[in-house]
Amino acid sequence: MDNLCHTLVGAACGEAGLRQRTRFGNVTLMISANLPDLDVLSLFFYPYPISFRRGWTHGILAQLLLPVALTAVMYAIGRPRSRRDDHGPSVHAGWLLALSYVGVYSHVFLDFLNNYGVRVLAPFDWRWFYGDAVFIADVWLWLALGAGVWLARRQRSPRPARAALVFASCYIVAMLASGQAARRVVAETWQQARGTSPRALMVGPLPITPLTRTVVVDAGDRYETGTFTSWPGSVRFDAPPIAKNAGDPLVKAAVAQDRNIREFLVWARFPFWTLTPEKDGTRVTVGDVRFMSAPIRGARFQASTVVRSPP
Repeated sequence: MDNLCHTLVGAACGEAGLRQRTRFGNVTLMISANLPDLDVLSLFFYPYPISFRRGWTHGILAQLLLPVALTAVMYAIGRPRSRRDDHGPSVHAGWLLALSYVGVYSHVFLDFLNNYGVRVLAPFDWRWFYGDAVFIADVWLWLALGAGVWLARRQRSPRPARAALVFASCYIVAMLASGQAARRVVAETWQQARGTSPRALMVGPLPITPLTRTVVVDAGDRYETGTFTSWPGSVRFDAPPIAKNAGDPLVKAAVAQDRNIREFLVWARFPFWTLTPEKDGTRVTVGDVRFMSAPIRGARFQASTVVRSPP
């Protein structure tokens, strides 16, 4: 999920009552809810950061150790102040640790929900896991959580924040359930029309419209895309299909010679290749069907290199 949503979840948990458990409770929740995104620093030092994201800082070791590190920092900051200030709750290491775990695990779970994916078992297993349930920047979660936080502060009551968290939880459960139902419908429709099961399938969320989903089917040498509508529960496939071109010798040469392409393939779920003639060779470009028309600022959803023509 986007960092606004992560921050709002942390703030809502705080306003729901957790911030009163310890000094710096609110700020600890909001920081920890964003902490796994430390890997965004890879934008500055890693050659192709998309392959680094949602791995080390989202995996098992980070889930266990990041809250401990944050607790140590917050306790070191808060302990001297507690001695000088009798107002409000004192700093409590146990609660700081608990709130840090709440924030970090909320982050990992929310990242799982979208179709970008997260490697929750890293570094022991580098597989990507996809919830395909909630769009990476969900306006309904923004509105519900934002309203809950604002009303809780305005009314000085935890009830609006608690109601917002209940709504967000119910919304997420509904999106997970409807996503699985949509996936079954698409798989059955494909099976009936083609006589075979798809090699891979995504029925992913779209922005703003939770009753409509985007469909990607791996049909072997090509991808077929479409749209699923929850009401009345139907799927419509687009034309023409998207050729993979994965078997082209130029593609194999591009993978062998270019590190950026190999790094991109670490992240890609539905990779496809385009070949464009140039003066000195052929430009080979790899993209991912998931994000063909939905770029996100700061992300690079394709990689390319020029395979030189033999002399």
